Amino acid sequence: MKLDTSHMRYLTAEDFQVLHAVEKGSSNHEVVPTSLIHQLSGLRSMSGTSRCISDLAKLKLISRLRNAAYDGYRLTYNGIDYLALKTMLDRDTVYSIGGPMGVGKESDIFRVSDKEGTAKVMKIHRLGRTSFHTVRNKRDYLKKNAKNGVNWMFLSKLAAAKEFQFMSLLFAKGFNVPEPFDNSRHIIIMGMVEGYTMTRLRYHKNINIPKLYSDLMNFIVKLGKSGLIHCDFNEFNIMIKNSLGVEESNENDLGFIVIDFPQCISIQHPEADFYFKRDVDCIRRFFKKKLKYEPVADSTMLDTDGFGDGYKYPYPDFNRDIVREDNLDELLQASGYSKKHPNDRALEEAVQSMRDHEEEDDDEEEGSENGNGEESEEDYDEYYYDSEEDDSEEDGESDVDSLAEENEKIVEALTSGVGKLKMDKLGNYILEEEDEEEEEK
Repeated sequence: MKLDTSHMRYLTAEDFQVLHAVEKGSSNHEVVPTSLIHQLSGLRSMSGTSRCISDLAKLKLISRLRNAAYDGYRLTYNGIDYLALKTMLDRDTVYSIGGPMGVGKESDIFRVSDKEGTAKVMKIHRLGRTSFHTVRNKRDYLKKNAKNGVNWMFLSKLAAAKEFQFMSLLFAKGFNVPEPFDNSRHIIIMGMVEGYTMTRLRYHKNINIPKLYSDLMNFIVKLGKSGLIHCDFNEFNIMIKNSLGVEESNENDLGFIVIDFPQCISIQHPEADFYFKRDVDCIRRFFKKKLKYEPVADSTMLDTDGFGDGYKYPYPDFNRDIVREDNLDELLQASGYSKKHPNDRALEEAVQSMRDHEEEDDDEEEGSENGNGEESEEDYDEYYYDSEEDDSEEDGESDVDSLAEENEKIVEALTSGVGKLKMDKLGNYILEEEDEEEEEK
Protein backbone atom coordinates (compact mmCIF):
# COMPACT_ATOMS: atom_id res chain seq x y z
CA MET A 1 0.00 0.00 0.00
CA LYS A 2 1.64 3.24 -1.17
CA LEU A 3 1.86 6.48 0.77
CA ASP A 4 1.17 9.32 -1.65
CA THR A 5 1.29 12.79 -0.08
CA SER A 6 1.54 14.73 -3.35
CA HIS A 7 -2.04 16.04 -3.08
CA MET A 8 -1.84 17.09 0.55
CA ARG A 9 -0.64 20.62 -0.16
CA TYR A 10 -3.68 21.29 -2.34
CA LEU A 11 -6.30 20.30 0.23
CA THR A 12 -8.11 23.19 1.88
CA ALA A 13 -9.16 23.57 5.50
CA GLU A 14 -12.73 22.70 4.43
CA ASP A 15 -11.48 19.47 2.82
CA PHE A 16 -9.88 18.39 6.09
CA GLN A 17 -13.05 19.36 7.98
CA VAL A 18 -15.08 17.02 5.77
CA LEU A 19 -12.42 14.29 5.98
CA HIS A 20 -12.41 14.57 9.77
CA ALA A 21 -16.22 14.41 9.73
CA VAL A 22 -16.09 11.09 7.85
CA GLU A 23 -13.66 9.79 10.46
CA LYS A 24 -15.97 10.85 13.29
CA GLY A 25 -18.98 9.27 11.64
CA SER A 26 -17.06 6.02 11.09
CA SER A 27 -16.99 5.41 14.84
CA ASN A 28 -20.60 4.22 14.73
CA HIS A 29 -21.35 3.95 10.99
CA GLU A 30 -19.89 1.52 8.49
CA VAL A 31 -20.96 3.94 5.78
CA VAL A 32 -21.36 7.56 6.91
CA PRO A 33 -24.45 9.23 5.38
CA THR A 34 -23.82 12.37 3.37
CA SER A 35 -26.19 14.35 5.57
CA LEU A 36 -24.28 13.32 8.69
CA ILE A 37 -20.97 14.26 7.06
CA HIS A 38 -22.34 17.74 6.40
CA GLN A 39 -23.59 18.02 9.97
CA LEU A 40 -20.29 16.92 11.54
CA SER A 41 -18.14 19.03 9.23
CA GLY A 42 -19.66 22.30 10.42
CA LEU A 43 -19.73 23.81 6.92
CA ARG A 44 -22.51 26.28 6.20
CA SER A 45 -23.75 25.14 2.81
CA MET A 46 -24.47 21.62 1.61
CA SER A 47 -23.02 22.52 -1.78
CA GLY A 48 -19.64 23.22 -0.19
CA THR A 49 -19.73 19.85 1.58
CA SER A 50 -20.64 18.10 -1.68
CA ARG A 51 -17.73 19.77 -3.47
CA CYS A 52 -15.29 18.65 -0.77
CA ILE A 53 -16.72 15.11 -0.85
CA SER A 54 -16.25 14.98 -4.61
CA ASP A 55 -12.63 16.17 -4.38
CA LEU A 56 -11.80 13.72 -1.58
CA ALA A 57 -13.37 10.84 -3.48
CA LYS A 58 -11.33 11.63 -6.59
CA LEU A 59 -8.15 11.44 -4.51
CA LYS A 60 -9.38 8.15 -2.96
CA LEU A 61 -9.29 9.56 0.56
CA ILE A 62 -12.89 8.45 0.97
CA SER A 63 -14.89 5.94 -1.04
CA ARG A 64 -18.49 5.09 -1.74
CA LEU A 65 -19.57 1.60 -0.77
CA ARG A 66 -20.90 -0.53 -3.61
CA ASN A 67 -24.62 -1.34 -3.50
CA ALA A 68 -25.14 0.70 -0.33
CA ALA A 69 -28.72 1.21 0.84
CA TYR A 70 -28.17 4.97 1.15
CA ASP A 71 -25.82 7.66 -0.11
CA GLY A 72 -22.72 7.66 2.07
CA TYR A 73 -18.95 7.31 2.24
CA ARG A 74 -16.30 5.59 4.28
CA LEU A 75 -12.73 6.50 5.18
CA THR A 76 -9.88 4.80 3.30
CA TYR A 77 -6.34 4.14 4.50
CA ASN A 78 -5.15 7.03 2.32
CA GLY A 79 -7.63 9.25 4.12
CA ILE A 80 -6.51 8.27 7.61
CA ASP A 81 -2.89 8.71 6.47
CA TYR A 82 -3.64 12.30 5.53
CA LEU A 83 -5.45 13.00 8.81
CA ALA A 84 -2.59 11.62 10.90
CA LEU A 85 0.06 13.50 8.94
CA LYS A 86 -1.92 16.75 9.14
CA THR A 87 -2.11 16.40 12.93
CA MET A 88 1.65 15.84 13.18
CA LEU A 89 2.36 18.77 10.86
CA ASP A 90 0.30 21.01 13.12
CA ARG A 91 2.31 19.77 16.13
CA ASP A 92 5.62 20.43 14.29
CA THR A 93 6.78 16.87 14.90
CA VAL A 94 6.95 16.23 11.15
CA TYR A 95 8.03 18.70 8.51
CA SER A 96 9.09 16.60 5.51
CA ILE A 97 8.67 12.98 4.43
CA GLY A 98 11.36 11.03 2.63
CA GLY A 99 11.41 7.68 0.92
CA PRO A 100 10.47 4.30 2.41
CA MET A 101 13.06 2.58 4.58
CA GLY A 102 11.35 -0.80 4.67
CA VAL A 103 8.10 -2.72 4.69
CA GLY A 104 7.32 -5.02 7.60
CA LYS A 105 4.70 -7.69 8.10
CA GLU A 106 2.21 -5.24 9.57
CA SER A 107 3.76 -1.81 9.01
CA ASP A 108 5.51 0.55 6.62
CA ILE A 109 8.62 2.52 7.65
CA PHE A 110 9.51 5.97 6.24
CA ARG A 111 12.27 8.48 6.84
CA VAL A 112 10.99 11.89 8.00
CA SER A 113 12.45 15.05 9.53
CA ASP A 114 11.29 17.92 11.71
CA LYS A 115 11.74 21.67 11.15
CA GLU A 116 15.26 21.56 12.55
CA GLY A 117 16.20 18.91 10.00
CA THR A 118 16.56 16.13 12.58
CA ALA A 119 16.08 12.74 10.93
CA LYS A 120 13.35 10.58 12.45
CA VAL A 121 11.45 7.42 11.61
CA MET A 122 7.75 7.20 10.83
CA LYS A 123 6.05 3.85 11.37
CA ILE A 124 2.62 3.35 9.80
CA HIS A 125 0.71 0.40 11.20
CA ARG A 126 -1.11 -1.70 8.56
CA LEU A 127 -2.61 -4.45 10.69
CA GLY A 128 -4.17 -7.31 8.74
CA ARG A 129 -1.99 -7.10 5.64
CA THR A 130 -0.16 -10.43 5.84
CA SER A 131 -2.97 -12.19 7.66
CA PHE A 132 -5.57 -10.92 5.20
CA HIS A 133 -5.76 -14.08 3.12
CA THR A 134 -6.60 -16.26 6.12
CA VAL A 135 -8.81 -13.76 7.89
CA ARG A 136 -10.90 -13.07 4.82
CA ASN A 137 -11.80 -16.75 4.55
CA LYS A 138 -12.05 -17.62 8.23
CA ARG A 139 -12.94 -14.21 9.69
CA ASP A 140 -13.77 -15.70 13.11
CA TYR A 141 -12.51 -12.61 14.89
CA LEU A 142 -14.27 -10.14 12.60
CA LYS A 143 -17.54 -12.07 12.85
CA LYS A 144 -17.31 -12.08 16.64
CA ASN A 145 -16.81 -8.31 16.75
CA ALA A 146 -19.10 -7.38 13.88
CA LYS A 147 -21.57 -5.85 16.33
CA ASN A 148 -19.02 -3.38 17.61
CA GLY A 149 -17.86 -2.42 14.13
CA VAL A 150 -14.27 -3.49 14.77
CA ASN A 151 -12.09 -3.48 11.65
CA TRP A 152 -8.41 -3.59 10.80
CA MET A 153 -8.15 0.18 10.48
CA PHE A 154 -9.50 0.61 13.99
CA LEU A 155 -7.12 -2.08 15.29
CA SER A 156 -4.17 -0.40 13.56
CA LYS A 157 -4.91 2.74 15.56
CA LEU A 158 -5.06 0.71 18.77
CA ALA A 159 -1.79 -1.05 17.95
CA ALA A 160 -0.01 2.26 17.28
CA ALA A 161 -1.31 3.80 20.49
CA LYS A 162 -0.32 0.71 22.47
CA GLU A 163 3.19 0.59 20.96
CA PHE A 164 3.70 4.30 21.66
CA GLN A 165 2.76 3.70 25.31
CA PHE A 166 5.19 0.77 25.53
CA MET A 167 8.06 2.71 23.97
CA SER A 168 7.44 5.82 26.08
CA LEU A 169 7.54 3.93 29.37
CA LEU A 170 10.38 1.59 28.39
CA PHE A 171 12.49 4.50 27.13
CA ALA A 172 11.91 6.34 30.40
CA LYS A 173 12.98 3.20 32.29
CA GLY A 174 16.28 3.02 30.40
CA PHE A 175 15.54 0.14 28.03
CA ASN A 176 17.25 -0.05 24.63
CA VAL A 177 14.29 1.16 22.57
CA PRO A 178 13.86 4.04 20.09
CA GLU A 179 12.98 7.44 21.51
CA PRO A 180 9.26 8.07 20.88
CA PHE A 181 8.23 11.55 19.73
CA ASP A 182 4.60 11.54 18.60
CA ASN A 183 1.60 9.36 17.86
CA SER A 184 -1.49 10.13 15.84
CA ARG A 185 -4.00 7.46 14.87
CA HIS A 186 -2.04 4.58 13.28
CA ILE A 187 1.27 6.46 12.89
CA ILE A 188 4.22 6.70 15.30
CA ILE A 189 7.22 9.03 15.08
CA MET A 190 10.37 7.73 16.77
CA GLY A 191 14.09 8.42 16.85
CA MET A 192 16.35 7.37 14.00
CA VAL A 193 18.66 4.42 14.68
CA GLU A 194 21.81 4.70 12.61
CA GLY A 195 22.49 1.04 12.03
CA TYR A 196 21.16 -2.15 10.49
CA THR A 197 19.05 -5.12 11.45
CA MET A 198 20.80 -7.99 13.18
CA THR A 199 20.21 -10.20 10.12
CA ARG A 200 23.22 -8.47 8.52
CA LEU A 201 25.48 -8.98 11.52
CA ARG A 202 27.22 -12.01 9.99
CA TYR A 203 28.78 -9.80 7.32
CA HIS A 204 30.62 -7.64 9.90
CA LYS A 205 33.94 -8.60 11.42
CA ASN A 206 35.67 -7.77 14.71
CA ILE A 207 32.50 -8.02 16.76
CA ASN A 208 32.33 -9.27 20.32
CA ILE A 209 29.72 -11.95 19.64
CA PRO A 210 29.65 -13.47 23.18
CA LYS A 211 29.00 -10.07 24.77
CA LEU A 212 26.22 -9.21 22.31
CA TYR A 213 24.63 -12.62 22.97
CA SER A 214 24.75 -12.05 26.74
CA ASP A 215 23.39 -8.49 26.43
CA LEU A 216 20.42 -9.66 24.35
CA MET A 217 19.61 -12.41 26.84
CA ASN A 218 19.91 -9.91 29.68
CA PHE A 219 17.45 -7.66 27.86
CA ILE A 220 14.90 -10.49 27.75
CA VAL A 221 15.38 -11.15 31.47
CA LYS A 222 15.28 -7.45 32.42
CA LEU A 223 12.07 -7.03 30.44
CA GLY A 224 10.60 -10.11 32.11
CA LYS A 225 11.48 -8.88 35.58
CA SER A 226 9.63 -5.68 34.71
CA GLY A 227 6.54 -7.76 33.93
CA LEU A 228 6.70 -7.97 30.11
CA ILE A 229 7.58 -10.46 27.38
CA HIS A 230 8.37 -9.15 23.89
CA CYS A 231 6.86 -12.15 21.98
CA ASP A 232 8.65 -11.28 18.71
CA PHE A 233 12.27 -10.98 19.83
CA ASN A 234 14.24 -11.99 16.75
CA GLU A 235 16.95 -10.73 14.40
CA PHE A 236 14.44 -8.68 12.38
CA ASN A 237 13.34 -6.60 15.38
CA ILE A 238 16.83 -5.88 16.74
CA MET A 239 18.84 -2.99 15.30
CA ILE A 240 22.63 -2.98 15.63
CA LYS A 241 24.03 0.55 15.89
CA ASN A 242 26.81 1.65 13.56
CA SER A 243 28.74 3.35 16.36
CA LEU A 244 28.66 3.53 20.12
CA GLY A 245 28.19 6.49 22.38
CA VAL A 246 31.10 8.44 23.83
CA GLU A 247 30.66 6.77 27.19
CA GLU A 248 31.21 3.29 25.71
CA SER A 249 34.86 2.53 25.21
CA ASN A 250 35.18 -0.94 23.66
CA GLU A 251 34.95 -0.47 19.90
CA ASN A 252 34.21 -4.19 19.39
CA ASP A 253 31.06 -4.04 21.53
CA LEU A 254 28.09 -2.92 19.46
CA GLY A 255 25.01 -1.39 21.00
CA PHE A 256 21.54 -2.54 19.99
CA ILE A 257 18.01 -1.16 19.87
CA VAL A 258 14.89 -3.33 20.14
CA ILE A 259 11.82 -2.37 18.09
CA ASP A 260 8.23 -3.55 17.51
CA PHE A 261 6.25 -3.79 20.75
CA PRO A 262 2.49 -3.98 20.06
CA GLN A 263 2.38 -7.75 20.71
CA CYS A 264 4.00 -7.62 24.20
CA ILE A 265 2.29 -9.67 26.89
CA SER A 266 2.36 -9.82 30.68
CA ILE A 267 4.29 -12.45 32.63
CA GLN A 268 0.87 -13.33 34.08
CA HIS A 269 -0.29 -14.47 30.65
CA PRO A 270 -1.30 -18.17 30.58
CA GLU A 271 1.28 -18.84 27.86
CA ALA A 272 4.00 -16.55 29.21
CA ASP A 273 6.44 -19.46 29.64
CA PHE A 274 5.96 -20.50 26.00
CA TYR A 275 6.50 -17.02 24.53
CA PHE A 276 9.49 -16.35 26.79
CA LYS A 277 11.14 -19.57 25.64
CA ARG A 278 10.33 -18.75 22.02
CA ASP A 279 12.11 -15.36 22.32
CA VAL A 280 15.15 -17.04 23.84
CA ASP A 281 15.17 -19.79 21.20
CA CYS A 282 15.02 -17.23 18.38
CA ILE A 283 18.25 -15.62 19.60
CA ARG A 284 19.93 -18.97 20.24
CA ARG A 285 19.00 -20.26 16.78
CA PHE A 286 20.28 -17.12 15.03
CA PHE A 287 23.62 -17.13 16.84
CA LYS A 288 24.05 -20.86 16.21
CA LYS A 289 23.16 -20.90 12.51
CA LYS A 290 24.39 -17.52 11.32
CA LEU A 291 27.19 -16.63 13.72
CA LYS A 292 28.33 -20.17 14.62
CA TYR A 293 28.14 -19.39 18.32
CA GLU A 294 26.52 -21.81 20.76
CA PRO A 295 27.46 -21.56 24.45
CA VAL A 296 27.25 -24.63 26.68
CA ALA A 297 26.44 -24.94 30.35
CA ASP A 298 29.40 -24.71 32.72
CA SER A 299 28.53 -25.53 36.33
CA THR A 300 32.00 -24.49 37.51
CA MET A 301 31.18 -20.84 36.76
CA LEU A 302 29.55 -18.82 39.55
CA ASP A 303 28.77 -15.63 37.64
CA THR A 304 25.02 -15.37 37.01
CA ASP A 305 24.95 -11.72 35.82
CA GLY A 306 24.97 -12.82 32.18
CA PHE A 307 24.56 -15.79 29.88
CA GLY A 308 26.90 -17.73 27.60
CA ASP A 309 30.65 -18.23 27.81
CA GLY A 310 32.09 -17.30 31.18
CA TYR A 311 28.73 -17.45 32.94
CA LYS A 312 26.97 -20.23 34.80
CA TYR A 313 23.96 -20.53 32.48
CA PRO A 314 24.02 -20.61 28.66
CA TYR A 315 20.56 -19.04 28.32
CA PRO A 316 17.69 -17.75 30.52
CA ASP A 317 14.91 -19.87 31.94
CA PHE A 318 11.50 -18.39 32.76
CA ASN A 319 10.89 -20.23 36.03
CA ARG A 320 14.47 -19.76 37.24
CA ASP A 321 15.36 -16.21 36.18
CA ILE A 322 12.11 -14.24 36.10
CA VAL A 323 11.37 -12.67 39.47
CA ARG A 324 9.08 -9.63 39.35
CA GLU A 325 10.82 -6.36 40.17
CA ASP A 326 8.47 -3.89 38.46
CA ASN A 327 4.85 -3.68 37.31
CA LEU A 328 5.11 -2.33 33.77
CA ASP A 329 2.52 -4.87 32.61
CA GLU A 330 0.04 -3.38 35.05
CA LEU A 331 0.83 0.20 34.06
CA LEU A 332 0.55 -0.63 30.35
CA GLN A 333 -2.37 -3.06 30.71
CA ALA A 334 -0.43 -5.65 28.71
CA SER A 335 -2.10 -8.74 27.31
CA GLY A 336 -2.62 -11.32 30.03
CA TYR A 337 -3.00 -8.80 32.82
CA SER A 338 -6.23 -9.31 34.75
CA LYS A 339 -7.87 -5.87 34.41
CA LYS A 340 -8.56 -5.11 30.78
CA HIS A 341 -10.22 -2.38 28.77
CA PRO A 342 -12.66 -3.56 26.06
CA ASN A 343 -10.58 -1.99 23.29
CA ASP A 344 -7.45 -3.74 24.55
CA ARG A 345 -9.26 -7.07 24.46
CA ALA A 346 -10.23 -6.43 20.84
CA LEU A 347 -6.61 -5.75 19.88
CA GLU A 348 -5.36 -8.79 21.81
CA GLU A 349 -7.83 -11.10 20.09
CA ALA A 350 -6.82 -9.76 16.68
CA VAL A 351 -3.10 -10.17 17.40
CA GLN A 352 -3.72 -13.65 18.79
CA SER A 353 -5.71 -14.53 15.66
CA MET A 354 -2.76 -13.45 13.52
CA ARG A 355 -0.37 -15.49 15.65
CA ASP A 356 -2.56 -18.59 15.30
CA HIS A 357 -2.76 -18.23 11.53
CA GLU A 358 0.87 -17.20 10.99
CA GLU A 359 2.02 -20.58 9.68
CA GLU A 360 -0.99 -20.91 7.41
CA ASP A 361 -0.36 -17.42 6.03
CA ASP A 362 3.23 -18.38 5.19
CA ASP A 363 1.98 -21.44 3.29
CA GLU A 364 -0.46 -19.30 1.32
CA GLU A 365 2.25 -16.77 0.49
CA GLU A 366 4.48 -19.58 -0.80
CA GLY A 367 1.58 -20.83 -2.90
CA SER A 368 1.05 -17.39 -4.39
CA GLU A 369 4.73 -17.16 -5.26
CA ASN A 370 4.43 -20.48 -7.10
CA GLY A 371 1.46 -19.24 -9.04
CA ASN A 372 -1.14 -21.06 -6.94
CA GLY A 373 -2.31 -18.14 -4.81
CA GLU A 374 -5.63 -16.60 -5.77
CA GLU A 375 -5.46 -13.51 -3.56
CA SER A 376 -3.29 -10.45 -4.08
CA GLU A 377 -2.71 -7.12 -2.40
CA GLU A 378 -5.27 -5.67 -4.79
CA ASP A 379 -7.91 -7.80 -3.05
CA TYR A 380 -6.65 -6.45 0.26
CA ASP A 381 -7.03 -2.87 -0.99
CA GLU A 382 -10.49 -3.66 -2.31
CA TYR A 383 -11.46 -5.16 1.05
CA TYR A 384 -10.52 -1.89 2.74
CA TYR A 385 -11.53 0.65 0.15
CA ASP A 386 -14.52 -0.87 -1.71
CA SER A 387 -13.84 1.60 -4.47
CA GLU A 388 -16.14 1.77 -7.48
CA GLU A 389 -13.26 1.37 -9.90
CA ASP A 390 -12.82 -2.18 -11.19
CA ASP A 391 -9.38 -1.82 -12.78
CA SER A 392 -6.29 -2.02 -10.58
CA GLU A 393 -2.97 -0.30 -11.13
CA GLU A 394 -1.32 -3.55 -12.17
CA ASP A 395 -4.05 -4.27 -14.69
CA GLY A 396 -3.50 -0.80 -16.10
CA GLU A 397 0.21 -1.36 -16.35
CA SER A 398 -0.29 -4.69 -18.16
CA ASP A 399 -2.70 -3.04 -20.61
CA VAL A 400 -0.13 -0.34 -21.32
CA ASP A 401 2.58 -2.95 -21.89
CA SER A 402 0.42 -4.97 -24.29
CA LEU A 403 -0.57 -1.81 -26.17
CA ALA A 404 3.08 -0.80 -26.48
CA GLU A 405 3.98 -4.21 -27.90
CA GLU A 406 1.19 -4.00 -30.45
CA ASN A 407 2.29 -0.49 -31.51
CA GLU A 408 5.87 -1.68 -31.96
CA LYS A 409 4.67 -4.49 -34.25
CA ILE A 410 2.61 -2.06 -36.32
CA VAL A 411 5.53 0.35 -36.70
CA GLU A 412 7.80 -2.53 -37.67
CA ALA A 413 5.26 -3.72 -40.27
CA LEU A 414 4.97 -0.25 -41.80
CA THR A 415 8.72 0.37 -41.93
CA SER A 416 9.44 -3.06 -43.44
CA GLY A 417 7.04 -2.48 -46.29
CA VAL A 418 4.28 -4.77 -45.13
CA GLY A 419 1.11 -3.05 -46.19
CA LYS A 420 -1.50 -5.61 -45.17
CA LEU A 421 -2.69 -3.78 -42.10
CA LYS A 422 -6.34 -3.59 -41.22
CA MET A 423 -7.76 -0.15 -40.44
CA ASP A 424 -10.77 0.28 -38.17
CA LYS A 425 -13.55 2.87 -38.53
CA LEU A 426 -11.59 5.42 -36.47
CA GLY A 427 -8.57 5.20 -38.74
CA ASN A 428 -6.38 3.17 -36.36
CA TYR A 429 -4.12 0.41 -37.67
CA ILE A 430 -4.74 -3.12 -36.38
CA LEU A 431 -2.25 -5.94 -36.89
CA GLU A 432 -4.19 -9.09 -37.81
CA GLU A 433 -3.23 -12.48 -36.40
CA GLU A 434 -2.72 -13.93 -39.87
CA ASP A 435 -0.21 -11.21 -40.69
CA GLU A 436 1.65 -11.92 -37.42
CA GLU A 437 1.87 -15.63 -38.27
CA GLU A 438 3.15 -14.89 -41.77
CA GLU A 439 5.69 -12.49 -40.36
CA GLU A 440 6.94 -15.12 -37.90
CA LYS A 441 7.26 -17.61 -40.78
